[in-house]
Amino acid sequence: MNRPLFSVVLGAGLMGRLLAHTLAQAGHRVQVHEALGADGQGSAARVAAAMLAPLAESAITEMPVVRMGHHALKRWPQLISALPEPVFFQQNGTLVVWHRQDAAEAQRFESLLLRTQQQCPELPTSQRLAAQALQAHEPGLEKRFNQALYLPGEGQLDNRELLASLLKGMTQLGVDVRWNSPAQPDDFQAGQPGQPDWVFDCRGLGARDHWAQLRGVRGEVLRLYAPEVTLQRPTRLIHPRYPIYIAPKENHVFVVGATEIETEDLSAVSVRSTLELLSAAYTVHSGFAEARILEASTQARPTLVDNLPAIRCLTERTLQINGLYRHGFLISPAMLDVVLEWVQHQTTHLATQFNLKFQHA
Repeated sequence: MNRPLFSVVLGAGLMGRLLAHTLAQAGHRVQVHEALGADGQGSAARVAAAMLAPLAESAITEMPVVRMGHHALKRWPQLISALPEPVFFQQNGTLVVWHRQDAAEAQRFESLLLRTQQQCPELPTSQRLAAQALQAHEPGLEKRFNQALYLPGEGQLDNRELLASLLKGMTQLGVDVRWNSPAQPDDFQAGQPGQPDWVFDCRGLGARDHWAQLRGVRGEVLRLYAPEVTLQRPTRLIHPRYPIYIAPKENHVFVVGATEIETEDLSAVSVRSTLELLSAAYTVHSGFAEARILEASTQARPTLVDNLPAIRCLTERTLQINGLYRHGFLISPAMLDVVLEWVQHQTTHLATQFNLKFQHA
């Protein structure tokens, strides 16, 4: 009988957990090395809205991310169904709203979406909603906006429920997780006798010792409890200075964010960012005035020079997966499937389909 393949995963953030869980399901013996503890405090995935919005994001990103995000909308239900605990997942679309004075900015945003739809016609078409249709889609907005864009098919999930369920699934599958155990690819000689068959480096910013082009981009989010607010789907507010997103989770919890700052500073959220996020949220729904701030969080997202993800082969059996930037939940299933295809066939058609950079060091 053939022995099971032995795979080592470096990093227990979103990509590391997804990969470890999926490999263990496939019969691999998996060992994970994480430099920090089990609470996930070092993972950018813990501070995220986890929106799955390829068309909405296309206004500020490139087609590879859009194509991978479209793939993820089909894959996330499959991945979640294999987990031992429920994970909030919603696919009610995205709503984009704006105030009258920002109509020109909204028109520019819509033109960017139309360009995307021409390049990627498999995406559902955005729909312009007049006041009555908007009220039917999102009655909680209380007629604050006269028009909106509705992006059908887009979704979201609960990032922290997902991370916890992945970890529980890894435990049940016998994954050997070593917390506070920093490691790097050079510690292993994948494919050699007595060594792992595969090594996967998913350390995010922790991989800068091997990937000099990585940098951190700071993001700031607020988690609010707002019992007076009901939204059916993620809502984005177009604004020339501080466009925001509001992602409604379960039990009237909302994740509000927008900021991107070119720094790896992880100090507390600034007063300016907090004021802008809260002010913008209030203009979307007056019920946020009585919300409670549960948490104000910051994290630095691992980002490459072109803001696009990439996979590098350090050796035939040592891969680095990195640069997911602000799109971790949107594109990680596609990155996962590219890696799985490479492990199985030592080639990847999916990377070509997504126009994902698959490099050899």
